[in-house]
Amino acid sequence: MSTEEPPPRTARARESLRSLVGALRTPAVSTEPLLADAAKRWQRLVPYVLALGFAAALLPTTTTVLVQDYQLAGGWAGALATAQAAPLLLAVTRPLQAWWIVFGADILGAVLLLTSAGDLDGRSWPWTPTAVVGYLLLMVCLGLREPRRTLLAVWLATGAAGLVFELISQKHSDGVNLLLFVLAGVVLLVTAALRERGDAQRRLVEQETISEVERAQRTLLEERARIARELHDVVAHHMSVITVQADSAPYRIEGLPDAAHEEFSTIAAAARESLTEMRRLLAVLRSDGSTSERTPQPGLSRVQQLVEATVRAGVPAELSLAADLGPVPPSVDLSAYRIVQEALSNVVRHAPEAPTRVSVTGDAHWLTVLVVNGPATARTSPLETTGTGHGLIGMRERVRLTGGTLDTGPLPDGGFRVAARLPLTLVDPTAKDPS
Repeated sequence: MSTEEPPPRTARARESLRSLVGALRTPAVSTEPLLADAAKRWQRLVPYVLALGFAAALLPTTTTVLVQDYQLAGGWAGALATAQAAPLLLAVTRPLQAWWIVFGADILGAVLLLTSAGDLDGRSWPWTPTAVVGYLLLMVCLGLREPRRTLLAVWLATGAAGLVFELISQKHSDGVNLLLFVLAGVVLLVTAALRERGDAQRRLVEQETISEVERAQRTLLEERARIARELHDVVAHHMSVITVQADSAPYRIEGLPDAAHEEFSTIAAAARESLTEMRRLLAVLRSDGSTSERTPQPGLSRVQQLVEATVRAGVPAELSLAADLGPVPPSVDLSAYRIVQEALSNVVRHAPEAPTRVSVTGDAHWLTVLVVNGPATARTSPLETTGTGHGLIGMRERVRLTGGTLDTGPLPDGGFRVAARLPLTLVDPTAKDPS
């Protein structure tokens, strides 16, 4: 004997009803107090203050109304008033659980008022005025916490309860059930919209933060690749010198033993292999199509040209370049030039027409690069928010590469300072400056 399957519409209706009932039985996972994410402490305390104030006001008021106006026994009146008002405190953290208590108390109260000896003519039924006030406050708490499905289920349950009482006794019903149904829907809709708007704003801020971190990481990687391309020529020069010296040693030095000749051949082969691997790496780094780094890399000898170009751009800049710097390692020479270049670029972009001073000095161990600009006559944008965004990031990476130190920051008069100390001798880039 086969059983007939319900029509698709009936099955969908049952599934929807089952889903709504399940939503009423499944409160939100979060039990944090309402407005727990507020920035100020007094804002986080507002839900508690309001809940305590309404509970303290509704408890005696509800008791008085039930006893005097509805002629309900004092014991029942006190119990109903407590069940309708006290859960408002619970609603700050668990509004759905509080709704079950209040909703059950409201239904019980409507039944008791209908069966009591009091006269209901001219009085609100099935919901008393105090019950309506407490219920609407509870709707605010629900709208700020529970998902849409739960809010819809609560709203429909409210309307269903009112409809049942309307069918039970149309004589005593004064339309308050319809009023509560409409007001509850409006409150739930408004508070849910406010909550979802706040959630959307928070997600947007989180996404912007994530995007900013990813952008900074991408900029850092791009700058490191750029530095690697620039340093290729420096390293390749030294490796080429090693290769040539190792290959020519047997011809320049007479009487070399076979072991030494073989050792020089091994050194030359290793150097050539290193050059080949480095060129392969450079090809990968240049896979984005960039070709500007194929030109000879600049150094401190071209700092004067940077300053002159900055002056032509409208920035009154002056240069103080020490004449007795002595030999400067190629990587330090290139890094110092790039630091001055990035610093002056930031001045042109963010502090136009600001007087700027560039100073390059050195001693036996350190090369000091200092770029100081005065306050801008009309700042167009904060530092590092326009252009490529590689300025300070590039400076930090270059200084870290050479094992130096970098100090940047605003000055009291509104200007900005960039100070870099680069070692003139080879050091471990991870080691700290002992001074």
